[in-house]
This record gives sequence, structure tokens and C-alpha cells, in this order.
Amino acid sequence: MGAAATLTLDARPRQGAMKEGWRFALVLGGGGMKGLAHVGALRALLERGWEPDVIVGTSIGALLGAAWAVGFTVRELEEVALSMKRHDVFALARADMAVHRLRSPGLYQTEPLENLLRGFLGDTTFAELHRRLIVASVDVNSGTVLYWGLPGLRHVAVADAVFASCALPGFFAPREIGGRFLVDGALSDNLPVGLAAAQEVDGVVAVDVGSSSVLRAEVQDDGFAAVFARASEIVFQQMLEARLAHWTRPAMLLVQPRVEHVPMFSFAHTRELIDEGYRATAAALDQAEHAVRQAGGGIFPRRQVQIRVDRERCVGCGLCAVLAPAGTFRMDDAGKAVAPQQPQTWSPVSGDFLRHCPTYAISARPALEAAAGSARR
Repeated sequence: MGAAATLTLDARPRQGAMKEGWRFALVLGGGGMKGLAHVGALRALLERGWEPDVIVGTSIGALLGAAWAVGFTVRELEEVALSMKRHDVFALARADMAVHRLRSPGLYQTEPLENLLRGFLGDTTFAELHRRLIVASVDVNSGTVLYWGLPGLRHVAVADAVFASCALPGFFAPREIGGRFLVDGALSDNLPVGLAAAQEVDGVVAVDVGSSSVLRAEVQDDGFAAVFARASEIVFQQMLEARLAHWTRPAMLLVQPRVEHVPMFSFAHTRELIDEGYRATAAALDQAEHAVRQAGGGIFPRRQVQIRVDRERCVGCGLCAVLAPAGTFRMDDAGKAVAPQQPQTWSPVSGDFLRHCPTYAISARPALEAAAGSARR
């Protein structure tokens, strides 16, 4: 991990950074190794002069956000990410498990992750950072969410807070800070956009790598890690939908890299993850850079979609009419769902009702594509 020991403590704003204009909080969510997409996302933002006023991170998002906050350049982060091997983070705690069995504090040893974080962050406290950073963790006894880096919570070592935020229950032992035993912030807030919005900013850019509504097959046959990862995706997706269902202010650019096919604990896709984080963020900026800066609120990018209902598949359960925004669907005299004729304007979190149809009778396509298909018929 030679690259991790080399710090570049140059916190000067890059040319073109928006410090005097549209100020935003960058939220980097958890998602295991899929979070390496954050490196590409940060590169895409900085290339366009989008330098965050504050980074709010959970789990691997906290780790990468902290490394940037202490002065690592994006190039250095890429070099470290590409050099990382599984044993740099995960080493089975065989002795603990042999002696304590189910009372073992964690499946993995703490030392590899501890050494990685100290190499990145040293003993720097939040009060000593040149860039603003907030890290989410959860008190495993009380359930309290602690956001290290807020006023009154800036005295601790960043490495300790990040370890706590990465301490996935059952995998790593909780981290003690000030008498509290803390675990992964994703338990309560995998994408802390609400906290970010309260940081005196004009907007939020959130990079979500943990949630996914993409269908899976035969997860039950792939072992504990696969089932756990899929369960995490489902929980993160539900939390995201609940938090953003009524989001109004401030304006948010929501970036969702296509990383759902990458296993949560895989080290075999690093280059792909970084590149996809860059692609997804650049695409979101291409679509909505001007709109999100001018808007007073809402979630971007937005697109026009046409909803369709396959009447042969529809069984008339009515879930779509219950779960979709009021007035989206109606039930006809035959008890079948009827979709709106006009295209709908969707944000990245719209349309969650699609996957809840028990017979997969509902689909949505880009409006122009749907119109072209109808014209051909």
C-alpha cells in the first residue's frame, strides 16, 4: 500500500471551482467495494470545476471522502484503489472465531482495515481538516446516528470515525469512540442527503452505489455473502425511496452508477467501477448541469417516460393504483389497471411501483422511443 502512505495536502480550490457560486454538498453512499465508483464520480465533478463545499459519507463513501478531505488527489486515489487486494481489507479472524465462536466480535480481523485507514488518514482530527467532512455511524446500543464532523463532534480522529462507519455488523467489531460502540452508518442512513441539505448549501450531489431495484436470479443458492448483499440492496432501496419520495429542497443531482452486477466484496472490478462512476456522473451533468443549478428544488436528471400495462398479465390486484402517485393509474370496468396516456416526467427515483407489480405487467420506456414504436406499428 505504498501509495496510501503518500499524502498531498494541497487543499487549494481548483480553477473553476464553484466556491463563490452554487455551493453543494457531495454525498457518497455505502455499498462495499462498489463504492470505488466514487473515485470516478469525484474525478468527473472536479474536471468540470464542481468542487464540493462539504462531503458527507457513509461506509466506503466515508473512507474515500475522508481521503480526499485530507489532501489526496483523485489520481492518487485511483492508484491506491487499483493496487488494493482483498487481504488489504479482509482477513478472517480465525483465532477469535475458534475461541469465541458466535460471540466473536467480527468475522474479519480489524488490523488490515485499521492499517489502511491510518495510512490514509494518520491521526488527523476533523478539526484539523482543510476540507469539510461529515461521517455517519450508528451507536449499536442506542441506535443513535452520530455524524462526526458536525460542531461538537470534530475532536475525534477521522480514522476512528471512518472505521466505525465501515464496521459492517458481524463482519467487523464495533469501534469504541468516547464510550460508545459504533458500527456502519448504513444501518440508518446509507445516503445521508437530508443531513447534507442542512449544511448551508445551495444543492446536493448524491452518488448512490448501494441500492438497486434490478431483478436478481437464484441469489438463494449463492451463499451467505450474496444473500446478505442482496438484502442490503433491498433495504437501501426502500430507505432511499422513503427519504426522497417527498423531496422538495434543495435541488439534488442524483447519480446512480450501473454497478448492481458487481458483488459487494469483489476486488476484481476496480477499473470498471471507477470508469462507471465517471461515466454516470458525466452523463448526469450533461443532462442536468444547468437545470439543477437553476432549480429551487427537486431531483435531477429528469426524463419523459411512457407507461404501459400488459392487460394479459394484469390480474387487477390494484397495487399500482395504491403505490404510484395519486392519479397515475385507474382500474377499468374489467378490473384491469389503465396507465396514463400522456408521458410522465420522472426523476431517478420515480417509478418504484414498477417492481412491486406481482406479474410484471407494468413497463416504462423513454417517451420518444415509445412514440417511435407506436408509429411503426
